[in-house]
Amino acid sequence: MGLVDRISSDLVTAMKARDADTVATLRMAVAAIRNLRVAAGHSGEVTDAEALDLLTREARKRGEAAEAFAGAGRTDLAEKERRELAVLQRYLPEQLDADALRGLVDEAVAETGATSPSDLGRVMSAVMPKVKGRADGRQVNALVRERLGP
Repeated sequence: MGLVDRISSDLVTAMKARDADTVATLRMAVAAIRNLRVAAGHSGEVTDAEALDLLTREARKRGEAAEAFAGAGRTDLAEKERRELAVLQRYLPEQLDADALRGLVDEAVAETGATSPSDLGRVMSAVMPKVKGRADGRQVNALVRERLGP
């Protein structure tokens, strides 16, 4: 079963269970997938890779919104965003821990022969395909900068 089909199936299950948070979040995801299909002129289905990219973006938005609401003292809205994020994370691959990510960065630095910060682009190009969907680009960038030094 593909990712899009799994989301649709889980939406029906959540509706039957009357799980309002999950229903709202999955409806948003289904609508975003439908919009992606229309915007890109897809005649067929959205691939799992495209759906994964979309869910990753939506999860990042939820995390940033939760932080913003918490910073503004709106704990009720921050909690709602965190619940939505938890639902979306069920469909995302498990995130790499810092040690595994650091190992991949070290491996990419060795592969590319990078020695200075000016090689950042080459290292990022080598690392990002390996961590796609499993690590945030900003986190990878910070580790690469740390590894390459000032």
